[in-house]
Amino acid sequence: MGINTIILKTNKILSDYPAEKVYLHFDKPYYAVADTVWFKAYVTENQNFLSGLSKIVYVDVINQNDSLIQTVKLPVVGGFAYGSFPLDQFNYKQGNYHIRAYTMWMLNSDDPAFFSKTFYVGEAIDKEVKTHITYKNSSTDKLEKIDARVQFKDANNKPYANKNVTWQVVTSYTVIAKGRGTTDANGYLTIAMSNAQKAEYQLQKGQLITSINTTEKDVATSSFLLKNAIINKDFQFFPEGGSLIAGLATKIAFKGIKSDGLGIGAKGTVTDNDGKQVAIFTSQHLGMGTFNLIPEAGKTYKAAVTYVDGTTQNYNLPTVTAAGIVVNIDNSSADNVAIKISANDAFFGENQGKKFYLIAQSKGVICYGAQTALSNKEYNTTVLKSKFPNGIAQFTLFNEYGKPLSERLVFVQHKDNMVVTLSSLATTYGIKKKVKINVAAKKDGAPVEGSFSVAVVDETKVPSSEDATSTILTGLLLSSDVKGYIEKANYYFNAPDAKKNTDLDVLLLTQGYRSFKYTDIIANKLPKIDFLPEQGIELSGILRMNNGIPVRKGALLLTIPDKRFNLEGTTDPVGNFKFKGLVFNDSSKVTISAKYNPNYKGMTLQMNGSPVPSLTRNFSAAEEVLNIDSALTTYLDNSKRQYAYLHTLKDVTIKAAIVPKVSHKDYPALTGLSQMADHEVSGEQLKGCGMLVTCLQGMLAGVTFMDGNFYVSRDYNAGNRTPMGIFINGMNVDVNQINTIDPNQLESVEIFLRDELGLVNRANNVNGVLVFNQKKAPKGQKISKSQLMDMLPKYYELTFSPQGYDKEKQFYSPRYDVATNMNRNDLRTTIYWNPKVITDAAGNASFEFYNADGRGQYKVTIEGIDGNGNLGRSIFKYTVK
Repeated sequence: MGINTIILKTNKILSDYPAEKVYLHFDKPYYAVADTVWFKAYVTENQNFLSGLSKIVYVDVINQNDSLIQTVKLPVVGGFAYGSFPLDQFNYKQGNYHIRAYTMWMLNSDDPAFFSKTFYVGEAIDKEVKTHITYKNSSTDKLEKIDARVQFKDANNKPYANKNVTWQVVTSYTVIAKGRGTTDANGYLTIAMSNAQKAEYQLQKGQLITSINTTEKDVATSSFLLKNAIINKDFQFFPEGGSLIAGLATKIAFKGIKSDGLGIGAKGTVTDNDGKQVAIFTSQHLGMGTFNLIPEAGKTYKAAVTYVDGTTQNYNLPTVTAAGIVVNIDNSSADNVAIKISANDAFFGENQGKKFYLIAQSKGVICYGAQTALSNKEYNTTVLKSKFPNGIAQFTLFNEYGKPLSERLVFVQHKDNMVVTLSSLATTYGIKKKVKINVAAKKDGAPVEGSFSVAVVDETKVPSSEDATSTILTGLLLSSDVKGYIEKANYYFNAPDAKKNTDLDVLLLTQGYRSFKYTDIIANKLPKIDFLPEQGIELSGILRMNNGIPVRKGALLLTIPDKRFNLEGTTDPVGNFKFKGLVFNDSSKVTISAKYNPNYKGMTLQMNGSPVPSLTRNFSAAEEVLNIDSALTTYLDNSKRQYAYLHTLKDVTIKAAIVPKVSHKDYPALTGLSQMADHEVSGEQLKGCGMLVTCLQGMLAGVTFMDGNFYVSRDYNAGNRTPMGIFINGMNVDVNQINTIDPNQLESVEIFLRDELGLVNRANNVNGVLVFNQKKAPKGQKISKSQLMDMLPKYYELTFSPQGYDKEKQFYSPRYDVATNMNRNDLRTTIYWNPKVITDAAGNASFEFYNADGRGQYKVTIEGIDGNGNLGRSIFKYTVK
């Protein structure tokens, strides 16, 4: 197989199946409950050109327990989408959240390059308890043991001293440890949790839930994940080019990593199996570094590692390959990539004179290809960086049969990036004063027409680390192309220098390239396509007769009442239908009906569901924050004042108004009796009674039961043998009727020993009255047959609310050119958000807004892209006094 065949096949696959990427620019790095999250989505394909493929982007918000909270669905126009969602008090609580964004087309990949970001949300509105927790792990082989030290403070930062706390550890809904304690004078409590090491449930997988008695009546609950309470460490080795080859000097990258996903600094020595020291190493950035080694055939190597926390561990290096060839790259020059291909003696002996190919691809395009016959053990060449776009280039060495032998990733950073300059007439402004910012975008000195998003925040209230920020550069040039999590990704782009470039090179030696397999391409294995790029909202399903037979050429009508929209459709020969390219909002109701067919009443409509990617572990979980109260102190203090009007009162249980009971007053025949009965037996007392007459014999005060009748005891004893009247639901009945009553349906039995007016006694020839009140049956209303038919489901017609587009909202920017507005408190943290700043043919744009009440430093961040895939980002700061 020739090199041209490999290049042709690869280029065809790359252009026929372009890889989409999504990047979201947010107005802020973190939020509080009641804030609104604003963002702009950038959707790109090969070479970072704006994507023309997908017309819908999905943004999922997932909570700390990996549950989906909401999905925002947005229309993509020209590669852009604009969205927002409020962090309402009902759905959002304090905690870490994970956002992922994707298009349906991206779901075809085995390892989709979803946009992924962790952000945390604080809560200040109804805050009763602020907490700060630290963990100490003292586990042994037999016992899992975690000590937690928690400080409890009130909303005004005053410690909760000498308060009772109960706690439990819950994992998989099971309580595996619990206890109680009292806080000390500074509000601290130490909680000792332990569990057998090999137990079915592990402490580390659970959460600690504490309940503190803030007052005698009130209890406030907090929860803490224990997953990072026990931190394990690991050390990994990555030989350049992929393997350790006997006799070849090899650069070996290494990475010390903790189980929370963050790097840990380390140093150490490498010894061979004879105990001879052959290398020493020290990490240079976030636990990563390199050292050189010439491995010998048949030898094994191990490293003794000492971490910065003083712990030590031994690790084996990868095994040595007896025969091999490898690509080494020096990326330190600004203009060229220096490439060295080396084969060891054994490999050279077997393959002398055979052909080898070196191919480099970047951003979905083959940028370089070369072939050579193996005539020397070493082959050197240089490639101009100008052949590559900005970003990661993947160099792969193949043998003549197209089998990849060695691979190396390189980051190409051009000097002539797009430059976005922000400027303003002044560097200092007053509060509530108008600010005008000018934008100038250029590349190689020429103006650039581009689309940008701008966020202005009050940095005094929203402090953040620039290195840890996710930006359009980290998102589209780095994170989307490599596997795994990248710690502090913007460090490499924030004022890059020689050291940062070297650190970035080491990062790429330790992280694999995402989802690009030459082996599949060369074997003519095409990518599996399950999802086509969405061109709009699509509703599809199947129409069948009630006996399951599909209806061919069935007529359907789709209506969207709030859009006054109708669309006719017809089913295919097997009953399938599809309505494409629809546009409606998320709250819209849609009706699809088959009632225009003969025999429609015997038909059933079924809708198809839409695919949703499964929820996986948040791979940027390393950015989760354990102590949000401490991390967001200044932000939450402001939020508390900003949203004071949302403060909710404590829940108070209100007893419902008493529903009037059924009594003798409800029946005209008994109106002559006095208002109050002499005695009453409630239905509750008679529940579960078998024969009612038997139960009542001993329960009716002042009543005697003799010879199958009830008598007023006083009169009976005086010789009066007139029985009492028995009334059920106001009707005078025979005493035997009592046993027909279901005791559970009785409201009460009222006992009247005298009839003051004598009306009831005389009319019915009785002496005294027993009134049996049955519970009221709810009153029904008569309905017609047609109303009944309307209530039954019509299987030939469906009305439902499919997920439509979330409405685009405008960011509210107050104007302070009117005197009356000046008195309002303006505590906003995001001062201005505009996702639609477009530079003109001269590369210029401008926008204006008014400052809020916060004094200090304000930060303007602009990010964007032009039609050629050039990315730009810039920050401008000014002071408000």
